[in-house]
Amino acid sequence: MSALSLAPRALYEEVAELLRQRIFNRELEPGSWIDELKIAEEYGISRTPLREALKVLAAEGLVTMKVRRGAYVTEVSEKDLADVYHLLALLESDAASVVAERASDAQRAELQALHADLEAAATDRDRFFAINERFHMRVLEMADNRWRQQMVADLRKVMKLNRHNSLFKTGRLNESLAEHRAVMSALLARDPGQTRQRMQEHFRNGLEAAT
Repeated sequence: MSALSLAPRALYEEVAELLRQRIFNRELEPGSWIDELKIAEEYGISRTPLREALKVLAAEGLVTMKVRRGAYVTEVSEKDLADVYHLLALLESDAASVVAERASDAQRAELQALHADLEAAATDRDRFFAINERFHMRVLEMADNRWRQQMVADLRKVMKLNRHNSLFKTGRLNESLAEHRAVMSALLARDPGQTRQRMQEHFRNGLEAAT
């Protein structure tokens, strides 16, 4: 891959996104050392934009910088995961309750369509992951608080370090789908309190499956 193929985005941002996807796809495993020289040669770039990219990923919690040892893909501890799920449960349940109370008919119909896509993707894990994330982020967008959206986006990047492990557990995908049905039912009933509770349960069960 040549440096020219990484334009027009700032080079380090494009490199950060490439590495981010490799981490999420497990091409770079948690705890593994990131070989800067090898990656710089692979992408046809100098080590300067690569190091800037690693700083971005370190700020997101995906990479851990160790003195005199370089960069490593972050290993998420059980406490880390519990802390992330706790915050996501608070933030996303609050957003869902706002949507239950304020969403337009068109927005509710859009979420119904996304949920239908999620149901149809139950046998395709990768597609399920993608639609599931789109559903959650769409709820946040509809709740219209950009600070909450940014916080959740950052927390979800850390959650992705472990999420495949949780949904691969026997029966978890179907359980997750059932929890989504409960969230949608409360949301369509325009019941903010019930929607909040169902979303919190969804994250609580997700944490149990992930640890």
